[in-house]
Amino acid sequence: MQIRFTKMQGAGNDFVVLDETIQRLNLTPAHYRFLANRHFGVGADQILSVRPAPQPDVDFEYVIHNADGGEVEQCGNGSRCFVRFVREQGLTDKTTVRVKVHGGVITLQEMPDGQVTVDMGAPVLDLPQVPFAPPYARALNDTQWQLQLSNGDSVKVGVVSMGNPHAVQVVADVETAPVLVQGPLIENHAAFPKRVNAGFMQVLSRSVVRLRVFERGSGETLACGTGACAAVVTGIRWGLLDPRVTVHTHGGILTIEWQGGDTPVHMTGPATTVFSGEITLPSTL
Repeated sequence: MQIRFTKMQGAGNDFVVLDETIQRLNLTPAHYRFLANRHFGVGADQILSVRPAPQPDVDFEYVIHNADGGEVEQCGNGSRCFVRFVREQGLTDKTTVRVKVHGGVITLQEMPDGQVTVDMGAPVLDLPQVPFAPPYARALNDTQWQLQLSNGDSVKVGVVSMGNPHAVQVVADVETAPVLVQGPLIENHAAFPKRVNAGFMQVLSRSVVRLRVFERGSGETLACGTGACAAVVTGIRWGLLDPRVTVHTHGGILTIEWQGGDTPVHMTGPATTVFSGEITLPSTL
């Protein structure tokens, strides 16, 4: 089967985008893994499938698959690429669109300078909804939990969902933080029944942080939009950050704003089309 695709990136977080507005491709997890493979496929952290609106109060739906073929609830950087894609492909002329994702409905706005702002909704702090299982961790206070890792390390994290689950810790230096060691151990920790994205945040000031994220099902990525939102929410809840924060990732810069409580988190950042093409999916998959 031959399919068309568009390769996009947002702050270095890269995606294969598929147009399913006319017809479903009916791909399998093996197909998604092939497309994400950087040696045999196109190469991507995630695959985004654009679909028609399933309900009258939204403009589109899109579905997200990680590099391991599994479907996930939300992707902040991918959502920015999504709105750039539907506008460039002539699927809409709106600069603001409402989109259904597995984790809910989000609002996206393309700004005059080419940046895209995403209303990510309010952070989910109710532990069963994250989901988070407290019996497998130790409560330090209302906002901090201690995880014992299988390699003997003990880490202090904030737990939050931005449509997908995150565990965020503060580190002295993101460059020397044990992201590749602790990341998979946190991702698969028993306290997270659906696994979790592991964030490592270095606080430079009340308005600037550096961040690395080990993403569930993808490994470390150059940037993670929901991870940036989760990190800032955690930093604000811990009294470390102001309501507007610049987040430096290896792939680029994101701006995150949150006024606290049940107000929405807003994320602003770049979205770029890299190239488009066609690829033949092997019949043996």
